[in-house]
Amino acid sequence: MHTDQITVMAPIQQHSKSNKLLKDIFYEETSAEYHQALEKARTAVEDFLHHTRQPFTGIRPAAMREAVYSVDLSNPLTGYDELLAEVNELYIRHATAFHLPQYIAHLNCPVVIPALAADVIISAINSSQDTYDQSAGGTFMERRLIDWTAHEIGYTNADGVFTGGGSQSNLMGLLLARDHFAMQLLGHNIKLEGLPAQASRFRIFVSDKAHFSNDKNASLLGLGEQAIVRVKTDSRFRMDAPALKEALDWQLSLGNIPIAVVATAGTTDFGNIDPLQSIAAIAAEYQVWMHVDAAYGCGLLLSGKYRHLLNGIEHADSVTIDYHKSFFQPISSSAFLVKDKATLQLVRHHADYLNPAEQDYEELPAQINKSITQSTRRFDALKLWCTLRLMGKQKLGIYTDMIIDTAAGTAALLQQDPEFDLLSSSDLGVLVFRFRPVGLNTDLSALNLHIKQSLFFDGTYILASTKVEGNFYLKFTILNPVTTLAHIREILAAIKAKGYSLL
Repeated sequence: MHTDQITVMAPIQQHSKSNKLLKDIFYEETSAEYHQALEKARTAVEDFLHHTRQPFTGIRPAAMREAVYSVDLSNPLTGYDELLAEVNELYIRHATAFHLPQYIAHLNCPVVIPALAADVIISAINSSQDTYDQSAGGTFMERRLIDWTAHEIGYTNADGVFTGGGSQSNLMGLLLARDHFAMQLLGHNIKLEGLPAQASRFRIFVSDKAHFSNDKNASLLGLGEQAIVRVKTDSRFRMDAPALKEALDWQLSLGNIPIAVVATAGTTDFGNIDPLQSIAAIAAEYQVWMHVDAAYGCGLLLSGKYRHLLNGIEHADSVTIDYHKSFFQPISSSAFLVKDKATLQLVRHHADYLNPAEQDYEELPAQINKSITQSTRRFDALKLWCTLRLMGKQKLGIYTDMIIDTAAGTAALLQQDPEFDLLSSSDLGVLVFRFRPVGLNTDLSALNLHIKQSLFFDGTYILASTKVEGNFYLKFTILNPVTTLAHIREILAAIKAKGYSLL
């Protein structure tokens, strides 16, 4: 009895002395500590906003690496002041400032404040979206946002799930295309039986300006990059519909098996939209799955002025949406949608401890039944929920219209200036161009590369770049409604000045 008493009482006595030890755990007795930490973090972010005047400090990778690796991770700091001072020195101070107009490089949008408030809630409550018993209301809020997005696309019997990003959503699109084709036309269940013998002849058709994730995903799906057939583009770098038919016929003549076509609604390099109506008609004619990568162009769903550019997307079998590109959401916030909800059954797997096969999923829904790579998954949908509920679709759509209008104005400036070569106008906000000094014979690729690198390490302006037919070009990605034509003129003047100084 005496031994039993010691066994029972020792943990109680130990726990009574552990409040200080547990002060960093988020629970009811540490709300003051939580408040202090968030206030100091908020101050650090506000300092970043108020004191950051250019998009980058220009720190070199070697110096950044040395600073990070000099930290002794085995020696904890004394408090939040010391911690945030270190974080500021290693990260915040040198972080790329996407919110500044001088940042005009990649598909990184500025974020809206309601979504930032939601992120605080998401991180603290820390729900997981895989099953109802871990999320409850979050399950149905995510489902409602999927339904809302499906309605905006024009779907009537759709379903989907939030994902970690566009590449993951594109993977789901090709996986369903592969498995649906094998099941419907070959009577073969890839999930259970593996790839059929014919899989080496499966072919996926993409434009030569489509996202590189198609190649990676074909490899991951066991089809190999050889499954990707590149279709030539037109003068505005959009998939050429007649060329798609030619490519399909050619592959069929070789004995290969077309299973999918991927249309891009907003190419990374040019911001243009493939002819969705024409591609949908061809996909139906050849009985192939049509996936639309609208990771970038999904913002047009918000626009009253430019929504027509997405006409035809409603015919797609699946669609990729990146809210963190064009809905002004913090990373990550993306989704994958299918036109026919039944097709998502192809990715369902069951675990007795999590989502047993006998469970009634109408009564107890489980989003894990729709996901291919994420079990534990953040409630990222709350960011979009808070954004729509506080701002509304129309206001977000105005931001989208402002960006497109600014891009059109920028294209006009480039076309009017003899010292710039513009390759194409843009449906959205990406412009590919190069500086070409009049009357000087020089290597334009080398010159424009040096302009980009020099401005970056000056920290003053961050531009993107790409290669077209082997030649180096600068690239603007206009994704910030704060950016005006006055900012654009300033950046163009800086490019010229830098170019001439390098010459």
